[in-house]
Amino acid sequence: MAQLLYRLGRFSYRRRGRVVAIWGVILVLLGIGVATLGGSTSDALSIPGTEGQQALDDLRTDLPAASGATATLVVQAPEGQTLDADALAPVLQDAAALPEVVGVVDPTVSHAVSQDGRTGLVTVAYGTPLDGISQEAKDAFDEFGDSATTEKLKVVSGGELSQAPPEVGATEAIGVLVAAVVLVVTFGSLVAAGMTLLTAIIGLAVGMSVLLILTSYVDITSTAPILALMLGLAVGIDYALFISSRHRNNLADGLDYEESVARAVATAGSAVTFAGATVVIALVGLGIAGIPFLSTMGQAAAGTVLTAVIVAITLLPALLGFVGKRILPRKQRSGSIAPNAQDGAGFRWARGVIRFRTPVVIGGVVGLGLLAIPMLNMHLALPDGGNAPAGSHQRVAYDLTAEAFGPGVNGPLVIVVKGDTAESTAALAANVTSTVEGLDDVVAVQPGPVSESGQTQLITVIPASGPSTEETAELVRTIRDAVQPQTEGTSESIAITGTTAIGVDVSAKLAAALPIYLAVVIGLSFILLLIAFRSWMVPLKAAFGFLLTVGATFGLVVGVFQWGWAGALFGIDNPGPLVSFLPIIMIGILFGLAMDYEVFIVSRVREEFVHGSHATEATIEGVGHGARVVTAAALIMASVFGGFALVDDPTIKAIGFGLAVGVLIDAFVVRMTIVPAVLALLGDRAWSLPGWLAKITPNVDIEGANLRLTDTTPQADEPVASH
Repeated sequence: MAQLLYRLGRFSYRRRGRVVAIWGVILVLLGIGVATLGGSTSDALSIPGTEGQQALDDLRTDLPAASGATATLVVQAPEGQTLDADALAPVLQDAAALPEVVGVVDPTVSHAVSQDGRTGLVTVAYGTPLDGISQEAKDAFDEFGDSATTEKLKVVSGGELSQAPPEVGATEAIGVLVAAVVLVVTFGSLVAAGMTLLTAIIGLAVGMSVLLILTSYVDITSTAPILALMLGLAVGIDYALFISSRHRNNLADGLDYEESVARAVATAGSAVTFAGATVVIALVGLGIAGIPFLSTMGQAAAGTVLTAVIVAITLLPALLGFVGKRILPRKQRSGSIAPNAQDGAGFRWARGVIRFRTPVVIGGVVGLGLLAIPMLNMHLALPDGGNAPAGSHQRVAYDLTAEAFGPGVNGPLVIVVKGDTAESTAALAANVTSTVEGLDDVVAVQPGPVSESGQTQLITVIPASGPSTEETAELVRTIRDAVQPQTEGTSESIAITGTTAIGVDVSAKLAAALPIYLAVVIGLSFILLLIAFRSWMVPLKAAFGFLLTVGATFGLVVGVFQWGWAGALFGIDNPGPLVSFLPIIMIGILFGLAMDYEVFIVSRVREEFVHGSHATEATIEGVGHGARVVTAAALIMASVFGGFALVDDPTIKAIGFGLAVGVLIDAFVVRMTIVPAVLALLGDRAWSLPGWLAKITPNVDIEGANLRLTDTTPQADEPVASH
């Protein structure tokens, strides 16, 4: 691989004008494609193979009206007054005229008025499911409450329709600015820092453009582009940083510019390729869960990571050719380039870690284990209005409803009863109602609409607890256990659906898929690292270190977002359960990023070892040379992810916080501390393979052991670099 990338880097350097032009054409064509073919994201949430999803699918056939999305308007009279029919009438009339609305239910008719008569719930019905409603109709409903509010009546838009998709705003730019500062400090050159950011932005623009074009042909959730943006920007900067830093080290070792670029792409580029491959494997592996929106999120992010790798090994060497000596700090451009120092902070850190390797390993493992303790109490659920940002329409509506009617009204359960005849359906529905009414944590059981044939009936259950609480999740499981025996041995069926029930199903499905996902992703990456380093101990150590990172990261995420540790500092005013798909997404991304740092550091250690250094000295050299770039890379990634932790959306906030914390833990505690200590304990054994395994393991040479200095004199038709 090193030889192939060496030739690619050299070609890109020599033909830099053509390479840059090709990427420019690609950007222009994709820009035209986005402008003419770009679509919009979808809020569809399909969970195939679950009871809740099957019940929803059945309703679309048996009770089309009941399968349409519903929204809620919370109407409230001033303090000390009750709802006034004259004030309510224009609200009902205007709501019925909203785009795509097929019906509005007066709260005084549906008895959806609080005991004090001050608050009512207006049900707004749509003719299609949520994913079939246009964005214009959603926006019109979300803005309706503000326009309908008067001195006599407060109106707030609530329900699933009022949930605005997450947006990227100015707060994320903070992370990019911090990344720029880190790059300037690392390189000591504004040109080098700017080029690295430019490369990352170009790769991100290409990846995101392709994703936006695909929204016209594929259902892509609103969260997917945010995740792709977050990850694509972070790895794009890191990959460019790693290759550029290696180029500077090569120049310090006396190589000319062309040879330096080619060897940087051959060695650091090999590490980037393998690191990117592990990230892509982890993200594409999200499809193992069998949940379409999760698969789409993983594939979208994987696409931006793959683009970042391609840009780093093709466009970056071309740009390095144009930059020339400006990649160096100003004081090094006119004179000789200082050789690589062997007494820098990275070397001192490596020597200290190796000197105290045994207590370092024990202390690191115990410390991360203690941070992981809160993870044992992790509670998962789909987000509801109570998790929405304070002051948002959804949050205000949720709080008003909970205060007037109880929290369970915000997340009713829907039982779908299907019988062979109208009579058997009515009898079965009566039995279900009687059974459910006697259960704990049930406030009310209300009969719902019946299909034209009479063979399908809905029953609405109002829990006493909120939709995302463990008590309501347990109620769903209790109802299923209590009512399903009534249909055993018959063709009749009883199913529970609704947002809360689907959330329970999602959590259960993800919990079942997580061990398989971990086995497949870690297994494939183990093989990849085995091939890269020709060692079985290195990938085993990498996997164990990753488990330490995940445990500590989830412990902190639970502490902050579920238990409320320093919640005000992170804008969390209402701690609650974590979103159901957070663990598998964070595990996938963190695994890929952890392998990034593993490859970045260990590849340099391996390079020193195969070039004749003793195992301990190779570890010091590898960590010493890699510490500066890995430190910069980790700070950059943490800054980018930390910027996303500042957004209002609770899901994106939790993902951004978790990834930022996870990156810092993995880079500084695991990869730069525990890993060199373990390598020192293992010695030469770290790089050994059993004879039979060595024979069947390909030698891809990512450290460039087989490279030889080649003639760097340009051919007659090749441009001569001017530095």
